[in-house]
Amino acid sequence: MIVSRAPVRLSMGGGGTDLPSYYRRHGGFLMAAAIDRYVHVAANRRFNREIRLAYSKTEIVSSVDEIEHPIFREGLRLTGVTEQIELASVADIPANCGLGTSSTFTVAMLNALYSYRREYLSLRDLAEAACGIEIGRAGRPIGKQDQYAAAYGGFNAYTFATDGTVTVEKVAIKDEHLRDLQNNMVMFWLGIERSAAEVLSVQDKASREGDEATIARLGRIKDIGLHTRRLFEEGRIDEFGEVMHEHWETKRRLSSAVSNPAIDEAYETARRNGALGGKVVGAGGGGFLLVYCPGSKQGLVAAMEKLGLQPTWVRFEFEGAKVVYQH
Repeated sequence: MIVSRAPVRLSMGGGGTDLPSYYRRHGGFLMAAAIDRYVHVAANRRFNREIRLAYSKTEIVSSVDEIEHPIFREGLRLTGVTEQIELASVADIPANCGLGTSSTFTVAMLNALYSYRREYLSLRDLAEAACGIEIGRAGRPIGKQDQYAAAYGGFNAYTFATDGTVTVEKVAIKDEHLRDLQNNMVMFWLGIERSAAEVLSVQDKASREGDEATIARLGRIKDIGLHTRRLFEEGRIDEFGEVMHEHWETKRRLSSAVSNPAIDEAYETARRNGALGGKVVGAGGGGFLLVYCPGSKQGLVAAMEKLGLQPTWVRFEFEGAKVVYQH
């Protein structure tokens, strides 16, 4: 029995510039911070020769080609595990919530499968293998940040070169400022699940077609990400809230699918009750609303609860993908 886990992430600035349709022409940059919410994948040798998969449904099949779940299927093909195995996944948070759960699952699954084969990949190779499955084999119009953040964990800056190379750098933020940042951020579940691929497909198509407005907005989002890194490294944490507001206002103009009246109401309520800024994490359209609120959160939480939105507190995570049990 092997149990692998990987953390989900928060995009901290520059999100969306990690799509190949953008970075292959203009280069991308973003920051992502892993948080202490995980996807676990367990791998166990079965007595019978069939493959058994347990996720939101259960599959028992006699060959890899019969598997319905595309990521399980391609992961087994890639690693060459083709029989007599049982895989089960469990997540701390809902799917399609904007925290990169799909890619986190892919990283945790691959880590479990390679460990099952007694093969051990570097974090970079693990992230790239996950990208190869999701973007290459499955053809999803998504970027690379989620796979890298799940593999590396921590609070990192990611630069995406036009040739697809990813540079990973630790954000040089002091511990006391990191604690302030963590304590001043709170997420609210919007109760709306949506596929990142569906939301990003509009942006991806516009980028591939060279839409000038989309390219300009993504360029501005990249600049905001670079500026935010400087704020963190200089200890100007509260300014992050105001920058988040500009980021959100730019991001929501990328596509009509990014926001809706209910999300707008929640965001404006947060701003009226102490939040300096915020955004819907991930591609947008649902999932979690992340806000930055220095000082007391009591008024903010009370106002959001009147909208039926409960708080989820953020804690950073620095271990990344790992095998937590092996026997």
